[in-house]
Amino acid sequence: MADLIRIWIEISHNAAFRTGGWAFVLAEGRALSGAAGGERTGSPERIALAGLTEALKGAPAGLSVEILSSAPLVRGAPRRLDAAAEPPSDDLELWAQLATALRGRPARFAAATNGPRTPTGFAVAWAELARDKAKTAGAFRAAIPKLNLSKAGVPA
Repeated sequence: MADLIRIWIEISHNAAFRTGGWAFVLAEGRALSGAAGGERTGSPERIALAGLTEALKGAPAGLSVEILSSAPLVRGAPRRLDAAAEPPSDDLELWAQLATALRGRPARFAAATNGPRTPTGFAVAWAELARDKAKTAGAFRAAIPKLNLSKAGVPA
């Protein structure tokens, strides 16, 4: 078992339709897992929170987590949970789930570069696919197939 779990997470939001999708790749040592999902109607912040809470649900408890994203909303989530910050007024159930998932877990949020053959690029593509699926089919969550995850470009 690895001491550190890395999660690459990205979101995609269409402001005109208020539809959004998220996707993540979770690496625990050499083991990979991932999921994508979306909502037919939601703010970009809600989509980011939904993706983050789903990603952390799959992370084993007690291990350090490094969350990498090119999305400022994802990287900024911990600052909104800070007691000195203005408390969130929307999506309180998702904020509570995120706070619970992060409690007692060393977590570091960092910027990731979106590029071809990178886990970030892979997650962006799946988030866009999830956004489009949510627009037509409604809210959903689905695991990313293992065969696809093998092409995520996760560094060893």
